[in-house]
Amino acid sequence: MFRDRQEAGRLLAQALAKYKGHPNLIVLALPRGGVPVARVVAESLGAPIDVFVVRKLGVPWQPELAFGAIAETPGTDPAVRVIDEGLVRECELSPEVIEEIAEREQREIDRRGRLYRGARSLADIRGREVIVVDDGLATGSTMLAAVRALRQQKAGRIVVAVPVGPPATCDALRQEADEVVCLSSPEPFYSVGTWYENFDQVTDRQVQRALSPAAGD
Repeated sequence: MFRDRQEAGRLLAQALAKYKGHPNLIVLALPRGGVPVARVVAESLGAPIDVFVVRKLGVPWQPELAFGAIAETPGTDPAVRVIDEGLVRECELSPEVIEEIAEREQREIDRRGRLYRGARSLADIRGREVIVVDDGLATGSTMLAAVRALRQQKAGRIVVAVPVGPPATCDALRQEADEVVCLSSPEPFYSVGTWYENFDQVTDRQVQRALSPAAGD
């Protein structure tokens, strides 16, 4: 049980201490919940921080149930999508419905990118060591989309770093990332918020404040 995201960030930074001072390192946060955790990690490791915007694709009548995720990509590159084909079949989601949801979430990705970075572009991660941070994993679809998008953008090394996640999800991500650092893998898992005493929603303003010291990076 973590007291809050800041404590989780401090503990995660300790587990990532071997990366401290690496000159080609960048910490990317999955907003919004991953940003307070990543801010602490970045400060501890002496690394720049940016956001990497990923949106889950939710089943229309149960939006919290993700049948996939979509991640931002720079320029004209096609967005990276991760789709759970089994859940799509089970929910009988048509290609038209999937496309409609994906387009809506792409617009939200674009909006959040502008909101969080202002005039700045997404950080160039080609050849860099990238630590991708969230406040926890559930199905892992958003983190998987992030890892695949970063591969597409030619990241040199990708480290997934989270305070908590179910064992199966962490194991699956180890097949995609170069390293997965997960402080706790409880079973049964329930939800990410179960493992925090304080799991208040992170606001857009809090994200902007957390990123402001890195505006020149």
